[in-house]
Amino acid sequence: MNAKAGNEPKGSNAERLALRRRRMESGPAIFRGAFRPFFLGAAFWAIFTMCLWLGHVLGQIPGGFVSDALAWHRHEMLFGFVGAAIAGFALTSAPNWTGRLPIAGWPLATLFFFWCVGRVLPFGLADTSAALIALDGGFYLFLSFLIGREETHGRKRSLTICMVIAAFGFADILDRMEMAKWIDSAGLGWRAGIALVTALVMLIGGRLIPSFTHNWLLKQVRLDPTPTQPDLTDAIVMAVTIGGLLVWILARASGASGTLLMLAGLANFARLARWQGWRCLPCLPVFVLHLGYFWLALGLLLLGAAQFGWISESPAIHALSTGAMATMILGVMSRTSLAMTAREPSFNLAIASACVLITLAAIARVVAGLQIGQSFVLLVVAGFGWLGAFGLFLVVFGPILSSPRKGALGK
Repeated sequence: MNAKAGNEPKGSNAERLALRRRRMESGPAIFRGAFRPFFLGAAFWAIFTMCLWLGHVLGQIPGGFVSDALAWHRHEMLFGFVGAAIAGFALTSAPNWTGRLPIAGWPLATLFFFWCVGRVLPFGLADTSAALIALDGGFYLFLSFLIGREETHGRKRSLTICMVIAAFGFADILDRMEMAKWIDSAGLGWRAGIALVTALVMLIGGRLIPSFTHNWLLKQVRLDPTPTQPDLTDAIVMAVTIGGLLVWILARASGASGTLLMLAGLANFARLARWQGWRCLPCLPVFVLHLGYFWLALGLLLLGAAQFGWISESPAIHALSTGAMATMILGVMSRTSLAMTAREPSFNLAIASACVLITLAAIARVVAGLQIGQSFVLLVVAGFGWLGAFGLFLVVFGPILSSPRKGALGK
């Protein structure tokens, strides 16, 4: 070691980078970053869950594969598929917030195994099993603890994501308790889960979308005004939306929830317009995030209409889930996977096709919920569109996420 290196203080940047390299080299490539196993796990579970549900809808798989097929489908799409994507994104982003090392190697493998156990146990244990309830929701409580610990020791101390994930864990437990018939909360657990993820999409999307749009427009040498980071207007939109979601959780089918949610939908459409998504249509990795946010605004508007009894909640819930959540997840997972493996953040034909398929799936599912056309046919179209979208993600990113970082040995 030369003199300069020898004089570096303990805990220096060089020392930390060396530790990071040793940790990443200690295990398989798939455990060298949380985005790798959790993004692949999310895509696989999206496909597996939809296959079982489609088989049940088509009468090819009896509903007895779990005690309540509909409740299982709803729970696993939200707390399984969406939860895995949140875990992968949060753990990958945490080092940027904290300046600390990422979780990798056997600790990451153990955490991922913890998530997997929660997915498998319902096939072997009854819904009334305390172990199932504790392990399923406990994963998110432990994840919240890990991220909170990192943030409290890091250079930035913002516990917002940590608190949302903890609340998501409690919502998971509440939904499991209702599935076990220990309580009757009229769907409070899954509604809270939907509301929390919607708020998370609004929060993270509000940071990523204008930033990515601004950067892309600058690359095109566009000198006219470009989107900026969130300001007071965005804070007001978020406050109205969170207020509407809270009233929906606590006072469903009320005039207050309907009014606030419809205001939130209109406010988010206005927020989306400020980001000028039409200007980045040629850049699919950016435009797909605008598309996901469009579904969020539409979903809030439909959910507000449902509170007045004008429509059912089904199209609203699927606009938020199949539309906003799945589209944003597909876009963010694809972009993050490319960036973190040192590849160009541009979508090839397969990923572009996946974006089209998830959009078609969302349209078909929402239209079916509105009872327009042949509902059964639309449900099947939505299901196969979903399978095609996440199947293409696995085909494209399976080899990438299970291989070392491009051009950099050991990463």
